[in-house]
Amino acid sequence: MTAGNNGADTPENDDPFGYLYRSEGGEGGTPGSAGTGAPTRQPGIPRTSYNQVRAVGERQYGQQPQQPTTYGQQNAHYAAPETLPGGDRTRSAPAPDGPEPRRNRNGLLIGAVSVVAVVCIGIGVAMLNNGNESKADEAGKQGPAAGGSVKPNGKKPGRTKPGVLPKEEAGSLRLEGGASVAKDVPGARSANGTYVAGMNAPGAAATWTLNVDQAGKYKLWVGYGVPGKDANLTMAVNDKPDGRPVNMENFAHAPEGAWDKGWTKTWSYVQLNKGSNTIKLSCETGNQCDVNLDKVWLARP
Repeated sequence: MTAGNNGADTPENDDPFGYLYRSEGGEGGTPGSAGTGAPTRQPGIPRTSYNQVRAVGERQYGQQPQQPTTYGQQNAHYAAPETLPGGDRTRSAPAPDGPEPRRNRNGLLIGAVSVVAVVCIGIGVAMLNNGNESKADEAGKQGPAAGGSVKPNGKKPGRTKPGVLPKEEAGSLRLEGGASVAKDVPGARSANGTYVAGMNAPGAAATWTLNVDQAGKYKLWVGYGVPGKDANLTMAVNDKPDGRPVNMENFAHAPEGAWDKGWTKTWSYVQLNKGSNTIKLSCETGNQCDVNLDKVWLARP
């Protein structure tokens, strides 16, 4: 007995292609039999040397039929990773084609030019104001020519720095009643040697407008010159006359008639308001007004 044979049938009767010449409804016949020409097999004896043969294309051996696909067709079961649970949802969409839009550079340029223009204008205005102030100060220091009349002082009060008490040359005060600027007597302590003369006529006056940061009592210093004899003037603070005249003695001990030897100074108390004030020195009835004025300034008591 050989492998694949149980002894009941011979290999020639175990024809795997017997179905090709079986009669309809039968299992086939022996070779050469009428009507079939196929060998016969005793019933009940199984075939062991081969598996049952099926028609070509009838059995696929467990494989699922493969559906044809066309070029470019996508899998219907495909899903993008970001749509699946736990998938990447942070992927950004691709940037659209084309050049990136430009920023509004014209607007930035116009803004920068405007800032530069404003700064230049501010600098120009500041320089112009400083130039005008310098010219006004210089004009006040020089004063008019000797023997001429003096216009009221055009300088605004309060040009001193905070905390610094004001001072002024007499030639820059507001003059009236015959008072005038001169420079023929040497020794005056002003910048260009000028002084106020003509104070010996009744009504002659020199008025100083000044500004202080705090109200209170101050010392008013007056620089003057006398011809070797004593003098005095009336003082009014903010249009209020002081009952005591300003004493202008011959403290320099100059000989009589020596104007150039009689330059000296004196002081009086004044009560000032915070802000703008006026101090007026004038020749009134009863005064001895033969005096020249060169400077005025404030000091703390």
